Amino acid sequence: MANQPQAMRRFRLRDIVEDRRIVLMLALGFSSGLPLLLVLGTFTLRLAFSDIDVRAIGLFSYVALPYSLKFLWAPAIDRLNVPVLSARLGRRRAWMVTTQAAVALCLTLMAFSDPKTNLALLGLGAFLVAFCAASQDVVIDGWRIDAAGSDFQGILAATSNLGYRLGLITAGAGALFIASAGGWTLAYLIMAALMLVGMIAALLAPAFDRPRTVQAETPGRSRFWSMRRAVLEPLTELHSRFGGALWGILLLVALFRLPDFLSGVMASPLYRTLGFDLKEIATVTKLYGIWVGIAGGFAGGWALARLGLFPTLLLGAFLAASSHLAFAWLAAGAPEIWRLTVAISIENFCGSFAGIVLIAYMSSLTSPAYAATQYALFSSLYALPGKLIAGSSGFVVAAIGYPAFFVMTSLVGIPVLVLCVAVGRRTGQAEAAAAPARDAQEAGNRIPGPELPTTARAPGAA
Repeated sequence: MANQPQAMRRFRLRDIVEDRRIVLMLALGFSSGLPLLLVLGTFTLRLAFSDIDVRAIGLFSYVALPYSLKFLWAPAIDRLNVPVLSARLGRRRAWMVTTQAAVALCLTLMAFSDPKTNLALLGLGAFLVAFCAASQDVVIDGWRIDAAGSDFQGILAATSNLGYRLGLITAGAGALFIASAGGWTLAYLIMAALMLVGMIAALLAPAFDRPRTVQAETPGRSRFWSMRRAVLEPLTELHSRFGGALWGILLLVALFRLPDFLSGVMASPLYRTLGFDLKEIATVTKLYGIWVGIAGGFAGGWALARLGLFPTLLLGAFLAASSHLAFAWLAAGAPEIWRLTVAISIENFCGSFAGIVLIAYMSSLTSPAYAATQYALFSSLYALPGKLIAGSSGFVVAAIGYPAFFVMTSLVGIPVLVLCVAVGRRTGQAEAAAAPARDAQEAGNRIPGPELPTTARAPGAA
């Protein structure tokens, strides 16, 4: 209850410069978003313009599976130190610098791999980039959650989303413009160099390593038992708070963005099939479209603050699924720039709106003691079903065509809406009951000064 007066204060522009966490989160969000398209959208465009078969392009979506499986090694990142660096930088910052340097090295490998002669090596490089980038996301998400109390999570989530989108612009439009002028090798080398943005932010960031109360080791227990407990404790803690509703919550998270993952792999081959060139694709989908996505993300944050978590969750689920009908309309018509612009406007705005809602929802589910592991579980789970199914999307398109494929992906959103109604409000009630204890536990991570209003746990979320 002590946080209520702070939560009612309106956001001020000077808060952006008064609290350094916002600027650091912007840079870390950029570092998190930069590698994604280089193993997904930009990567599939590189394959499409190298005349790789559409079915093979669909199969190459599996190289991004580490983004969906990062919960498997998140407990190690949450508990283990990086030799030498952790003593100097702290555990979270040491992991950030290490994973960012690894991403840069793997992007360099991709830069010198030609898909026409070294397709397997290029695929290996993409897989390694995805693994290292997913590990970076684990530690950045853990730092974000540890760095702020509940009243600040919404602002940091929106700032991270802005930085993430700027990274997508750079790896999307930027890489395509560079590739059209100087080739793919130059484009990927420049992207590797831009990972320095995140490394500098990690070096400047406060440590915020949360001291955790660890149970004494039982004599005779092995190191394997310790790691097993590191995996099981976050899960049992979730079950103790949500009970049987946890299974519905996990299913909701797993299916919420499923239509996006199903359709996203085939978007780039669609542009190529319709006859758009690299510059047109870069301008509309990777430059203009990203800014539309940023607007959608801030609209999602505004809706969370005004409507509350549960109503916005319903709205986000509906928009995320129905927006794919715009791609079906694009695929069924003539290859005109204005049609591409309309489709991208609808798709990116609605997808980003749903994305920021999902970030706030998943953040609200975590416990401070297991923030990195639990958030990694949720963020992996929301992508896993789509990533597993997306590999077959090329075969589906080859069988039924693009228009029917995108209508099919839109219909997947119907069960998601049902799940939102079934478990969304119950989640909010459980969180409201747990809020006083959590606020007391999180208070130690707050930087002195006025707090900003929450969007992650907005009024009315219960």
